[in-house]
Amino acid sequence: MKAGIHPEYEASTITCACGAVYQTRSTRGSFSVDVCSACHPFFTGKQKMMDTAGRVERFKRKYARSAN
Repeated sequence: MKAGIHPEYEASTITCACGAVYQTRSTRGSFSVDVCSACHPFFTGKQKMMDTAGRVERFKRKYARSAN
Protein backbone atom coordinates (compact mmCIF):
# COMPACT_ATOMS: atom_id res chain seq x y z
CA MET A 1 0.00 0.00 0.00
CA LYS A 2 1.11 3.53 -0.66
CA ALA A 3 1.95 5.56 2.40
CA GLY A 4 -0.06 8.69 3.16
CA ILE A 5 -3.16 8.06 1.00
CA HIS A 6 -5.26 5.94 3.36
CA PRO A 7 -7.46 7.45 6.11
CA GLU A 8 -6.74 6.71 9.76
CA TYR A 9 -8.62 3.65 11.05
CA GLU A 10 -9.09 4.39 14.72
CA ALA A 11 -11.30 3.33 17.64
CA SER A 12 -14.74 4.93 17.68
CA THR A 13 -17.92 4.87 19.74
CA ILE A 14 -21.32 4.33 18.13
CA THR A 15 -24.23 5.58 20.26
CA CYS A 16 -27.84 4.63 19.49
CA ALA A 17 -30.90 6.72 20.34
CA CYS A 18 -32.09 3.87 22.62
CA GLY A 19 -28.96 4.28 24.76
CA ALA A 20 -26.91 1.34 23.49
CA VAL A 21 -23.20 2.06 23.04
CA TYR A 22 -20.90 0.05 20.76
CA GLN A 23 -17.12 0.18 20.54
CA THR A 24 -15.71 -0.41 17.05
CA ARG A 25 -13.15 0.95 14.60
CA SER A 26 -13.96 3.47 11.90
CA THR A 27 -12.41 6.02 9.58
CA ARG A 28 -15.31 8.36 10.35
CA GLY A 29 -14.79 8.63 14.11
CA SER A 30 -17.49 8.51 16.77
CA PHE A 31 -21.12 9.11 15.79
CA SER A 32 -24.72 8.36 16.79
CA VAL A 33 -27.44 6.38 15.02
CA ASP A 34 -31.24 6.29 15.31
CA VAL A 35 -31.70 2.51 15.22
CA CYS A 36 -29.42 -0.39 16.20
CA SER A 37 -29.80 -4.15 16.54
CA ALA A 38 -30.89 -3.73 20.17
CA CYS A 39 -33.98 -1.67 19.25
CA HIS A 40 -34.74 -2.50 15.59
CA PRO A 41 -38.12 -4.28 15.17
CA PHE A 42 -36.61 -6.99 12.94
CA PHE A 43 -34.18 -8.12 15.64
CA THR A 44 -36.41 -7.57 18.68
CA GLY A 45 -39.63 -9.01 17.27
CA LYS A 46 -41.61 -6.08 18.67
CA GLN A 47 -43.71 -3.90 16.40
CA LYS A 48 -43.17 -0.19 16.87
CA MET A 49 -43.76 2.91 14.81
CA MET A 50 -40.50 4.59 13.83
CA ASP A 51 -40.99 8.24 13.08
CA THR A 52 -38.04 9.99 11.49
CA ALA A 53 -38.42 13.73 10.95
CA GLY A 54 -42.23 13.57 11.24
CA ARG A 55 -42.76 11.33 8.22
CA VAL A 56 -45.51 9.28 9.86
CA GLU A 57 -47.45 12.38 10.89
CA ARG A 58 -47.05 13.88 7.42
CA PHE A 59 -48.32 10.64 5.85
CA LYS A 60 -51.38 10.57 8.14
CA ARG A 61 -52.22 14.23 7.38
CA LYS A 62 -51.82 13.71 3.64
CA TYR A 63 -54.10 10.71 3.39
CA ALA A 64 -56.58 11.76 6.10
CA ARG A 65 -57.83 14.55 3.80
CA SER A 66 -58.21 12.33 0.73
CA ALA A 67 -60.23 9.68 2.61
CA ASN A 68 -63.09 12.14 3.35
